[in-house]
Amino acid sequence: MGGPGSFVKFGNLHELKRLFHWGPIIALSVITICSIMAVIDSVLWYWPLDTTGGSLNFIMLINWTVMILYNYFNAMFVGPGYVPLGWKPENSEDAMYLQYCKICQAYKAPRSHHCRKCNRCVLKMDHHCPWINNCCGHHNHASFTLFLFLAPLGCMHAAFIFIMTMYTQLYNRVSFGWSSVKIDMSFAKRDPRPIIPFGLSAFATSLFALGLALGTTIAVGMLFIIQLKVILRNKTSIESWIEEKAKDRIQYYQTGETFIFPYDLGGKWNNFKQVFTWSGNPEGDGIDWPLREGCQRYSLTVEQLKQKADKRVRSVRYRATEDFSGACCPVTKGIKTFFTTPCTEEPRIDLKKGELILATRGLKHWMYGDRIFEDGTPKGKENVKVGDRIRGWFPRRCVEKCSQDCESEQTHTEEKKTR
Repeated sequence: MGGPGSFVKFGNLHELKRLFHWGPIIALSVITICSIMAVIDSVLWYWPLDTTGGSLNFIMLINWTVMILYNYFNAMFVGPGYVPLGWKPENSEDAMYLQYCKICQAYKAPRSHHCRKCNRCVLKMDHHCPWINNCCGHHNHASFTLFLFLAPLGCMHAAFIFIMTMYTQLYNRVSFGWSSVKIDMSFAKRDPRPIIPFGLSAFATSLFALGLALGTTIAVGMLFIIQLKVILRNKTSIESWIEEKAKDRIQYYQTGETFIFPYDLGGKWNNFKQVFTWSGNPEGDGIDWPLREGCQRYSLTVEQLKQKADKRVRSVRYRATEDFSGACCPVTKGIKTFFTTPCTEEPRIDLKKGELILATRGLKHWMYGDRIFEDGTPKGKENVKVGDRIRGWFPRRCVEKCSQDCESEQTHTEEKKTR
């Protein structure tokens, strides 16, 4: 299911560079291995030209591969859709309810977010998926979810073929002794039916493909369940996170507010139809959205602005106590730091002893924050302008909390009382 410009974008050579990334390379390799081995093993197990069942099995196997690849490439090349550069609301007074993106030189439309990987503000952004090397958003949400639905089904069919092939091919070759099990792999040479001899290499390859198929079924199946849950509530993964943070903010400051997610239309079928349509194009233009009764157009964006202000209040200032190179998995910062590196494509930032950094969130052994250069461009950072922010992860052991934050915590308490 893709938009009307899907084939135009697919033919764009500039877009083909998305294939040259570890995500698509691994994903397409798994699809290729499972598909080719399933075709070969299905010929050995259930010859398609002899029976109707064999023909249907073979056709269905090819059908899975075609549908999986169609939705995969649609999700990759059609893309999520982007907020037009320089976009601003028709009513200038509405700008006060929106965030402004300095990179895109535009206001962020409701439900849109800026992706650092794509370097654009994405319409109804769900997440940036490394497996398609693109964002999942407004235009490709349906194709991406269909891919997550079809891939486990195809892998389950392939896994069944692998199991039945190994069972039928080994059935007449296995002899059980008192102390060992012997397999006569020369049976393939005496069987007039198989075109491809089923030897040790074929057995090992089928076993490997079976492992890939089962692993993909579990991993991708879980992702599909997560996506289906947010779609049935007409949310995205980011919006689910925003809703959780809204509850945390209200509870922390005890404001007595009640945040109602404005885009849940009240019925799972109505929410489902916002993403999946017979035409293949999602509902709406990605800018204006149908609202739940009693909610305002900018209910979500106002909540985001409140959370952004709260984030600045709750941020803690740290000073670097040792240098950090910005490595993804630093070997010299301890075993725990090495093995608990954040599983995300978000960047790491290098630190020099004595530098100040504002931490906004953290894990047990890692923290995330940003550094603001206010006193000129530091050495080695000639491309950084005054006032720019460099954000990323860094090891917790490389920093210590500044003493001034004792006063900040007291201010925190006072602001909490006044909110």
